[in-house]
Amino acid sequence: MKTLINLFSNNIRQYGMIIALVFITALFFILTDGILFKPLNLTNLILQNGFILVLAIGMVLVIITGNIDLSVGSVVAFVGAIAGVLMINNNVPVVLAIVLSILVGALIGVWQGFWIAYIGIPSFIVTLAGMLIFRGLTLYLLDGQSLAPFPESFRVLSGGFLPDVFGADGLHILTLILAGVFSLVLIYMEYRSRKKQAAYSFDVLPLWISVTKMVLLLFVINWFAYQLALNKGIPMVLGIVFVLILIYTFIMNNTVMGRHIYATGGNKKAADLSGIKTKRVVFWVFVNNGVIAALAGLMFASRLDSATPAAGNMLELDAIAAVFIGGASMAGGVGTVIGAIIGGLVMGVMNNGMSLIGIGIDWQQAIKGMVLLLAVGFDVYNKNKSGN
Repeated sequence: MKTLINLFSNNIRQYGMIIALVFITALFFILTDGILFKPLNLTNLILQNGFILVLAIGMVLVIITGNIDLSVGSVVAFVGAIAGVLMINNNVPVVLAIVLSILVGALIGVWQGFWIAYIGIPSFIVTLAGMLIFRGLTLYLLDGQSLAPFPESFRVLSGGFLPDVFGADGLHILTLILAGVFSLVLIYMEYRSRKKQAAYSFDVLPLWISVTKMVLLLFVINWFAYQLALNKGIPMVLGIVFVLILIYTFIMNNTVMGRHIYATGGNKKAADLSGIKTKRVVFWVFVNNGVIAALAGLMFASRLDSATPAAGNMLELDAIAAVFIGGASMAGGVGTVIGAIIGGLVMGVMNNGMSLIGIGIDWQQAIKGMVLLLAVGFDVYNKNKSGN
């Protein structure tokens, strides 16, 4: 029991949000009479929140460096407008239009990163200006009207599913196979991690705790996969989010760039003195966030099947809320990709659950604001308690 208490107290940000996600999910499962966990609703939950999870992955890197980006919602709209003009008005091939749209996102990141990293203007001001600039450019490009429809091949980006090569009726076999393979990979990674810790004489969790944690995790993964298999299988959106999670978790945990991002946010002056080029780090983090926002913009436009001036409205606040609910610190230096995803899932389950039980948009906004406030307050309380 003492080991469990120490494990929880040392990882209170991460485990606290996981417990909150479980509690919120259980609450809405009861309030919706089980509709929340129906295969069709779980699929809709992914499709409705996939682009928010993508934005949260980019945003967490920005916030870890001690900055913020208020412009991503407008960038989502602007990139969607670019894609609409290219594909609908000018019949540009879908793949080429996607590449050009991603390039526009990168250039936006270069623009904002330059002012923040090298000129020294606070990110709040630069990205607030960007919010206005790119929303205005969106209105100009679309002339205040929506463009629709997109080509069928583009709509697959947010509405498509992985094809079932096994062709079974009523159950998506490929989804179950992929879940099984992923489960085996997780088991191997846990075994390898324990073996490496023991080899270097590090403290290793008791075997029963590791086994219990792994059994619960595998149960959730395979149950979720089974529910998706009962519908249409794995949405393309989930595949995109999964790949991004793998890439950015690896970058943040296993690369020099990841360590430099944490060091820059933790103590910029100390990072400068240790030889880290913090200006370059901040610059590339914003370039990366521009690319991520462009990808989210393409996903959003694909889901709406239109480029509209109102696209992406308030998405920046959803992404920022997801990151902070997931345990990131406003002071920088703290945060994880997995935490941002957990925060995004908390927001997504709340949005979906409150809609299912008929809570109006007015109260939904108020409740989400209160959850954000409580999450940040919880973080501040723990920092003060630990003396950080």
